[in-house]
Amino acid sequence: MFECSNLEQFMKECASLDYEKGIRLAEHSTFKIGGIADYIAYPKTESALCALVDYLNDEGIKYTVVGNGSNLLFADEGYRGVIVVTTHLKKIRKTRNTLYAECGVSLTALAVYAQKHGLSGLEFAYGIPGTVGGAVYMNAGAYGGEIKDVLLKSAYFDQETSKRFELYNPGHKFGYRKSIYADNSHVILSAVFELKPKDPAEIKAEMDGFMAARKEKQPLDYPSAGSTFKRCEGHYTAQMIDQAGLKGFTVGGAQVSEKHAGFVINKGNATARDVKELICVIKAKLKEKFDVDIQEEVKFID
Repeated sequence: MFECSNLEQFMKECASLDYEKGIRLAEHSTFKIGGIADYIAYPKTESALCALVDYLNDEGIKYTVVGNGSNLLFADEGYRGVIVVTTHLKKIRKTRNTLYAECGVSLTALAVYAQKHGLSGLEFAYGIPGTVGGAVYMNAGAYGGEIKDVLLKSAYFDQETSKRFELYNPGHKFGYRKSIYADNSHVILSAVFELKPKDPAEIKAEMDGFMAARKEKQPLDYPSAGSTFKRCEGHYTAQMIDQAGLKGFTVGGAQVSEKHAGFVINKGNATARDVKELICVIKAKLKEKFDVDIQEEVKFID
C-alpha cells in the first residue's frame, strides 16, 4: 500500500477537504466492484479540488478524479494512489432560466431542482446515476435528450497552467457519448445549463414517465454501470447481443442482463475480471456474427 506522510499532512491542513485510507472502491462504484484504494479524497470546494490536483501533479502522485462511479469499473487489485471523489461539490444556483451546478451534483438532483423551479430541458437526466462532471465529459443522454442540448458553458481546471477557464458549448466538440474533455486532462469544475420555463406539473409528468420506462426496461435491481456499450451505427447493440444468444450469458458473477441485453450486471460477487472477460466475449461474438466492432461505454480504472 502506498503511503505518503507529506500528502496526508497536506490533506489534513486543507480545511475544505476530507480523506480516507484503505477504502474498498466497491463502495464508490454503482457496479459494486473494486479493490482497496490507498487514499480517497473528498474536496468540498472548487478551490480545494484545484489545490489538491495541483499538489498531486507537483508531487508526481497517481490520481483519478471521479464522480458517482456510475460509468466506471475499478480494478480488483485496487488503486495505488489517490481517488478524488467530487460528490461533496454539490451547489446549485438559479439565475433566471439558467442553472449553475458544481461538478459533483447528481443529475437526478439537478433535474428535480429544475422541475421545482419550473425549468424544462433536463427531464431526460432524471434517473441517470451520474454527476454533472461526468455527464458533461461524456455528453450523457437518454430518451432523445443530451447534455449538449442544454449546456451553456462549463468551467475547468487546466493542469498545465494551474488556472481556471470557461468553455462555451461549441468548444466542447460534442459527439455521441463524447466531448473534448475526453481528449485532454482538464478537470471539469462546474457547468451552466440554459433551460426553458414550463409548468412544473408537466415537467414532473414527463420525468415520471421516463422513470417508469427505466424501471420497466432496465435491470435496476442489480449493480451495473448502466448501458455497457455505445450505440453501434446502423444497429441496435442490445438487439444484436440478444440475437447472438447472449442474453443471460454469465462469466463468474457477471451476467448479460436477462431484462435488457445492453446491460452487464453484477449478479453477486462479480469481479472486474469477470466483467472484462464477459465484455470480450460479447465483442468477439458480435464481430463473428454481424461483423461489427462495438465499443464499451464503461471506463476501466486501475
